[in-house]
Amino acid sequence: MPATPFDWIEDEARRRADAGLVRRLRPRAAEAELLDLASNDYLGLTRHPEVTSAAADAARRWGGGATGSRLVTGSTALHAELERELAAFCGFEAALVLSSGYAANLAALTALTGRGALIASDAGNHASIVDGCRLSRAETAVVPHADPEAVRKTLRGHGGRKLAVTDSVFSVDGDAAPLAALAAVCRAEGAALLVDDAHGLGVLGEGGRGAPDAAGLAGDADVVATLTLSKSLGSQGGAVLGPARVIDHLVNTARTFIF
Repeated sequence: MPATPFDWIEDEARRRADAGLVRRLRPRAAEAELLDLASNDYLGLTRHPEVTSAAADAARRWGGGATGSRLVTGSTALHAELERELAAFCGFEAALVLSSGYAANLAALTALTGRGALIASDAGNHASIVDGCRLSRAETAVVPHADPEAVRKTLRGHGGRKLAVTDSVFSVDGDAAPLAALAAVCRAEGAALLVDDAHGLGVLGEGGRGAPDAAGLAGDADVVATLTLSKSLGSQGGAVLGPARVIDHLVNTARTFIF
């Protein structure tokens, strides 16, 4: 067989196999016979009759797709209603819905920082935050896990935009970030705080309003939160929550939203 430009993939596959790092998809049937303890469907809403009926009704009325990007023809009255309800429920001024929580993190990090900015990112942060930091073109300092004092030392002295970013509940260890202490550090150093609340929404805060609510930070002028709709809410998509001027800035600059 003649050589091809993808022959290197075989070598990579062998190395993964030798290291025991091969990933495989395991499709499940609609009616599973096993008890699923690996799901992120924390509240069991994915199959709740009200949720599935509402999704079916929406598909019949609005169709199976958005018909275009949101800035062209893809923003519907349902998007606007969802954004208002998410913002009100979580205690923020405004919200912006995107196609995934991953896209939400990339949107917030790239649009709120940029060249000359400094990001202090927790060592335990999700891969979407890591990728957002890389794409932002900002200087990124990976700080020790759940260490507000390390964040303070990192932010101190930087003259440009500054932002600290952290998961609210870390997906691997399951521990919670010290959000109140991090917010105090950010305010002392003139930095914004970005909280990925993918694993906090529906679990923490009054009535499941999330980790920023539990920490008394929801709606603060210097705090932005991201979340996913695919865990506690049993649906799909993601969102950024924050001050209205931040959300308007994302509409105009965040590439994962625009494109």
